[in-house]
Order: sequence, then structure tokens, then C-alpha cells
Amino acid sequence: MDPSSSRPGLLDRLSSLLSREPEDRAELVALLHSSFERHLLDADALAIIEGALQVSEMQVRDVMVPRARMDVIHIDEPVERIAAFVIETAHSRFPAVGESKDDVLGILLAKDLLRLYAGREPDQRRMLRPVVFVPESKRLNVLLREFRVSRNHMAVVVDEYGGVSGLITIEDVLEQIVGDIEDEFDLDDSGADIRLARDGRFRVKATTPIEAFNHAFETSFDTREVETIAGYITHHLGHVPKRGEVLDLPGLRILVSRADGRRVQTLLVERRPSVESPS
Repeated sequence: MDPSSSRPGLLDRLSSLLSREPEDRAELVALLHSSFERHLLDADALAIIEGALQVSEMQVRDVMVPRARMDVIHIDEPVERIAAFVIETAHSRFPAVGESKDDVLGILLAKDLLRLYAGREPDQRRMLRPVVFVPESKRLNVLLREFRVSRNHMAVVVDEYGGVSGLITIEDVLEQIVGDIEDEFDLDDSGADIRLARDGRFRVKATTPIEAFNHAFETSFDTREVETIAGYITHHLGHVPKRGEVLDLPGLRILVSRADGRRVQTLLVERRPSVESPS
């Protein structure tokens, strides 16, 4: 008799594992981790399922790009300046505003600028797509469903008084489920942990060793308790930083540019002159 024939198959193991339905979310998460330990789920599948569960509990305010960090175009500027800004920031969609960030007129797609240069559209205002406004309190799973139905990829976030407080994209929501989604403008695979960005700041991989960070920025962060710059920031703040969170340190300002709710992925580091206290 073949010994392998007596081993329970995958369906049998799953049936045994799910023989008792979990009574709450905590039991469900424990069941998933038990499945991982029994090799019924791999690490990626477990992370995605946990991310999907987490999204149902998160709100737009938890992952939005704050107002201060929004890249917007001013619709009345010359098209040459708009195009230069689009190239510099390397986004595909931009809120188009009038007098201020509270005056959002629509969404401009970077590809639509080609119509201006081709002479097929004389006015950039006529190219704007309708803007979707969502409240800070909207659940991410609800927003994701609305993104899918409407085929929108960006929404402007407003506070309870109707003022613009940030923006959110479908990528921001999906990254909470599947982790960081890199594109051609993200860090490449060249192995460089620290690179100079176009705006003069440094783009730093969160997994950069503390020793390498200290050497690059002439800092002396403690390396005894953590190994990476992400670990140092998390330890310093006492929590996993959110996207858009800023840490001001002597001589440096560190912005969390990418984070998926479970870990930090990318940082933007800006050198600043240290302010000496008066003698």
C-alpha cells in the first residue's frame, strides 16, 4: 500500500481546518495563521488576506495624501509650465485648481497634454475630467468598490466643512492589500538604497541599513536595537508610520512616501541646516 495514499489531501485538510466557523475576526485571523503554519497558505497569500481584512476597517483619512503634499496644477498657467511640472513630478493624474487647493475644478490626465501640443485642443480647461469628492470617514473597501464601478482612479478628500484635506488614488487602496506597487518612477533594481531625486531630496529604501544611512547623511543613529532606517523610525515614533508622516530630526526631515499599513517602504530625506541654540 502506498504510504502517500493514507495522507489527507488538501481538501481534507481544509475541511478539517474549517470544520468550526470562527465567531469573530480575531478567531478568523488566528485560523489564517494556523493555516499558514500548516502550509495551507503561503506568506504572500496570508499577507493579502490580512490586508483585505484590514482595508474593511480603515478609512480614507488613514492612507490619503495630505493636502500639504498634494501635487496640483494651476489651470490658468501656461501649458509649458504645466507640462514641465508633470514631467518633474511624474504622476499620471493631477487635481486642477483655480485660486487655491480648495478650488478643485477637475482632474487632468498627463496624456491629455499631448492633445494641446498636437493642436487638437486649444483650452486646457476643456480637457478636465470630472472630479470625485469623498469624505475622510469613507471606508476603504467601499471606496475601492466605487472606484471599480465608476472606473475612476483618483478622488479628492474633503473634511466635514467641505475643505480639501487630501487626495487618494486606487493605487493607495490596493497597496493596503497587496503591498507596495512599484512603477517605472519608483526605485529601480540597481541595488542603490539611496538615490538623489529630481527635487533635491534623497529617495531612500526603508530597508537601508542604519550604518549605511549614518554614513550617507553623517548621522549617528543608534544601531543597537534596530538594523534598518525603517526600524529606527518605527522605534523612534513608537508606531508603524503612515504615508505622509514626517519626522523632523537635527539636520534632516524624513517623509514617509510609501507605506502599506504594515511596513514602511520608501522615504524622502531632505537635508536642513541645523538650528543652533543661542548661547
